[in-house]
Parts: sequence; structure tokens; C-alpha cells
Amino acid sequence: MTQRYVRVKTNQGQIHYGLLNLNRSVSVLDFAPWQGGEATGVILKPETYSLLAPCSPSKIVAVGRNYRAHAAELGNTVPAEPLLFLKPPSTVIADTQGIYYPLQSKQVDYEGELALIIGETTKNCSPQEARTKIWGYTIANDVTARDLQQKDNQWVRAKGFDSFCPLGPWIVRELSAGAQLQTFINNEVQPRQSALIQDMVFSPQAVVSYISNIMTLLPGDVVLTGTPEGVGPLIVGDVVKIEIEGIGSLENPVLAIFDPSQSISEPENKQPQKS
Repeated sequence: MTQRYVRVKTNQGQIHYGLLNLNRSVSVLDFAPWQGGEATGVILKPETYSLLAPCSPSKIVAVGRNYRAHAAELGNTVPAEPLLFLKPPSTVIADTQGIYYPLQSKQVDYEGELALIIGETTKNCSPQEARTKIWGYTIANDVTARDLQQKDNQWVRAKGFDSFCPLGPWIVRELSAGAQLQTFINNEVQPRQSALIQDMVFSPQAVVSYISNIMTLLPGDVVLTGTPEGVGPLIVGDVVKIEIEGIGSLENPVLAIFDPSQSISEPENKQPQKS
């Protein structure tokens, strides 16, 4: 069984990295696994913790248009070099947590992606060296306010809303290049997205190398490798599930944000007091 590395929060509020066992108990590590974390001997029972996103990155660096068919479906050309953008750490949520539909947008899209976890400080590395810098793999959803992306001259707002980067549910160390990525909405039988990881224009190691020659990647940072064709809109009430062979599945509901302008407060029915 492939080892699954998790990050959890206990019922007492303590946060730990650990290994997920077959019975869903967690063997606690003393540090993040990419920092040499070792088993402490503490075992958490399933009812004593909740899953968090599997890492807490200093930054999330993403690649746009890294599948030819996806670039085509949005009417874009494939870039000659990786097209980069950033998502803030505040976008990260865990498996089963809610994606909140922002009031500013009228079209929020799912984008299923493979995410890379960086294992050590990485600066100016070659593609060959980058293979050793990628510590593991997980699943991501690069949620995008598509109307705002088309409206703005840059992508910060469209990509940066809180909850716009579901990540998880865990990290695995190895992944086949032939692994398939699929995205499902509301338990539909047919996937909305389906592609092989090897169909990327720029490979994971090429992407990490390219980024490292621009900015230093730190242990625990996340690199999103792009989404295949089939992206589409979400509505409040949807549940989006992204599967990658060899990892598992990441599932999140879409929730509404409370809009105070739509709330109607009932006038108080005060009776005059008798004097």
C-alpha cells in the first residue's frame, strides 16, 4: 500500500503531520516528512482528528495553459514558456471543506490539477535536479472566477479568493507518468475532465526548474501543473470531485457566501408602554 502523508488537527487543536494507516488512524511524525520527520509512537484514532490540507505552503505557484486542449478550449495559444501565476496561501482548504462562491463573480469554474510538493529549498536548478526537489504529489482544484479573469488584466482576483485552492487529501511520494486525472460533478458517471498527466506541455521537472530560476521554492511550497480541457462552471450546491490515479480523490462542496445586502431584518413590533 502506498504511504499516504497527512496533516491533521486533533480535537484539542493540535496540528501534526503523520502517516495515514489502513484503519484511518494516524501515526504522528515529529516534523513535516520532507524535513525528516520520524514516527513519535503516538497514534491518533479516526474520531480524534480532522484532515487538514496536507501542507501549509509559503506560496502556491501555478502554471496556466499547460495542456494543449485546454488552451484551445479557452481560445488561447500554448505559451512558448510556462505561464506562471500565484495563488495566496489563504486560498488553501482541505478535502470536504467548502468552496465559497464570491459575491463579485457570476462564473466560478473548477480546474482539476496535479500538485507538486517541494521538499527542499530550490533555486536555479536544472530539470534533472528538479526531479529530486519534488518530494511528493497531491490533488488540487485551481478554482477560478472566469468572468473576473477575462475582465481583469491580471489573474490575482480571479484566482485568489479564499477557498479557491482545495488541496489534498494526502501526499504520495511516487506517481506514474501515465496516471489519469478526472473531474466529476455531483456524482455524474461521465467525467467533465479526463486526461493523462503525461499530456502536459511542460513536465513537472521542467516547470519546477523554470520557477526556481525566477524565485526560490521553499520546503512545503506547492506547484500546480495546469488543468486539462473540460473546465466548466460551478453553482452553489454542486459537489466537485477530482481523482488522480495513484493518489485518490479530492471532494469539495460549493457554498454560498452570506450577502448582508440580501438580508431583510424584520422591524421590531414594539407596543407602547403604559404609563
